[in-house]
Amino acid sequence: MNIQMVHKYKLGNTNIIFAVTDENKIRLVQFTPFPYFDMEKIDLNLLDASNLVELQLTGMNQPNHKGNKLGNTFIGSNLELEEIKKEGNTLIISQKYKCKDIDIKVETIIERMMNTDVFRWTNIIKNYGEKIGIEYITSINITNLNQGQFFQKYIDNVLYIPHNSWTGELQWQQDTLKNFGLNFHLDGEKLQDSTKVISITNNSSWSCSQYSPFAILHNPLLNISSFWQIENNGEWHWELTDCGLGKYLALRGLGPTEPNNHWWKSLEKGENFESVPVAYGTVNGGFNECVKELTGYRRAIRRENEDNNKCPVIFNDYMNCLMGDPTTEKELPLIDKAAEVGCEYYVIDCGWYSDGYWWDSVGEWLPSSERFPEGIEFLAKYIRNKGMIPGLWLEIEVMGINSKLAQSLPDDWFICRHGKRIKDHSRYHLDFRNKDVRDHATSVIERLINNYQIGYIKMDYNTPTGIGSDINSDSISDGLLQHNRAYINWLDELFSKYPDLIIENCGSGGMRHDYQMLARHSIQSVTDQTDYLRNGAIAAACASAITPEQAAIWSYPLTEGDAEEVIFNMINSMLLRIHQSGHLSNLNEERITLVKEGINVYKEIRKDIPSAIPTWYTGIPKIDDEWFSFALESKQESYLAVWRTNSLNNQFSIQVPYEIENVEQIYPQKSKQSGKHIHTKDTILFDFEKNKMARLYRITRK
Repeated sequence: MNIQMVHKYKLGNTNIIFAVTDENKIRLVQFTPFPYFDMEKIDLNLLDASNLVELQLTGMNQPNHKGNKLGNTFIGSNLELEEIKKEGNTLIISQKYKCKDIDIKVETIIERMMNTDVFRWTNIIKNYGEKIGIEYITSINITNLNQGQFFQKYIDNVLYIPHNSWTGELQWQQDTLKNFGLNFHLDGEKLQDSTKVISITNNSSWSCSQYSPFAILHNPLLNISSFWQIENNGEWHWELTDCGLGKYLALRGLGPTEPNNHWWKSLEKGENFESVPVAYGTVNGGFNECVKELTGYRRAIRRENEDNNKCPVIFNDYMNCLMGDPTTEKELPLIDKAAEVGCEYYVIDCGWYSDGYWWDSVGEWLPSSERFPEGIEFLAKYIRNKGMIPGLWLEIEVMGINSKLAQSLPDDWFICRHGKRIKDHSRYHLDFRNKDVRDHATSVIERLINNYQIGYIKMDYNTPTGIGSDINSDSISDGLLQHNRAYINWLDELFSKYPDLIIENCGSGGMRHDYQMLARHSIQSVTDQTDYLRNGAIAAACASAITPEQAAIWSYPLTEGDAEEVIFNMINSMLLRIHQSGHLSNLNEERITLVKEGINVYKEIRKDIPSAIPTWYTGIPKIDDEWFSFALESKQESYLAVWRTNSLNNQFSIQVPYEIENVEQIYPQKSKQSGKHIHTKDTILFDFEKNKMARLYRITRK
């Protein structure tokens, strides 16, 4: 294989090289901020391994010994270049393969987003021949990750993976690739490709049930990092492995696949299939620099909305408060106190639609006359008269198995497998591929808006679908992908009709915080964690996954607690989005004053949140850390939150990457004596006299 032609592009800080061989095969040689490769010195093993697309069709041979790798496919290696086009910040590469009954074209679209160094990748396969079966197609396939023009030990790279659990979201773990099990393999003196794959797979419709769909890979020798984010509100897969005779590292990002998710797609003549989007970038620096680029990218792809510009304060009656048992009598004093402390939205959470136990009977979404004898319209009007906008909890994608409405509907309204509706935790799942389902969902939303004048919906999603549906689908996972895409289209239509409506994305907390959803929703419920100490650690980490102005964190002062507990709760949310809760009407004057003060301080600083950059001077925190911190950097100032949970050490030191002019405690104002600090040129020493303390600071930079 020899190089016939080289195409070079520079988009932002990223230098891109495509090599075209004498067989008219295109290979992606470079996609980094490094200077351009010296192509005369290129390793032919790298050239041979650098397919732009990996595509497996049913019945096609797998050429090499590969184990579970989804690479080195026959089609991927034998696609021929048709055209490379550059349209503004977008590269479009067209390849074709024609042999016997197979006649396909694959179009790779690589788009630089706004002024970031993040690129969104997708592949579109178009069938011009006889029917084919797709087992998988990559959205992105990149080799030579985090390396320059000479071979290095890629096993020294450090991989950061965000782990999730219900009430334990975004717990990052990191280790070297060697410790993850990826190592060199020798045949005598020669390196060989191994069969080892480091991979993460998500099944079902909770896109973040165990892992978030992104990761970071840092090369400590060169101090550069690559990162990727898969954008699908369902199943996905990525893998890292060696290639090019064991000398190079390859990343593949995909939506659902047959080997991993039992996904299979039949493509008739004239049909197309588009892979799920994957964002990718390489930057100089480490974890913080990657999150900075991802934050800019996430803002760039997001639907424009006023909610993320204004960051209004929301009261929700659920967490450590009514806990799904609302009544008019219970709501009225909470509404009064929420207005008093400065909340701007008031959300009645779950339970408003049922007289008693409601979990397995939801579906009609009609207010309970027993809970609200005056009608829920009375409460909505009361909320508005207090200067707040009313909201309601909803779980539109499910119906309870004991819902009379669900029992009256045909099976094709629901996710089914093997001739039966799927039941999960006493719920059926609606199938949004069905137009009648979408019309039903729209009618519910319109009724809530028109009849009750709500302006906010907390859209929850507590039970996942499982692996999908076999109704009108080529495979069970294919049914799920179609359903997920239909739900996204329904959301787009809803936001087009009601652009000012706020719909909070909630999946039992943060089980669905992917950026297929968050490119639409302005706000994300991050967690259902009920322990305010652990909630602080999740809050301090969550901006690694969600832009700060979208990340809603509970602040729930306890009925039995002291001033420090209130302060800790408030600071958990004050650099993000405040989801105020708790029995505010039961707090004494000192504690309710601290809530009000926290909200007032938030209203002073929130103008900076939509453009600020999240950063971690002391590393990304984990649940049960004794001390941790989180900062937002704006143009001239940094806002720094510092937490102490339970520690034998009263002091905590933070070094910052700039020169400090001043450090000022901005919350709370009246407890400065118990949160002492001193600073030098670039270091701040904090002295908290007891456990379970938090403070918020403003750092002025020189």
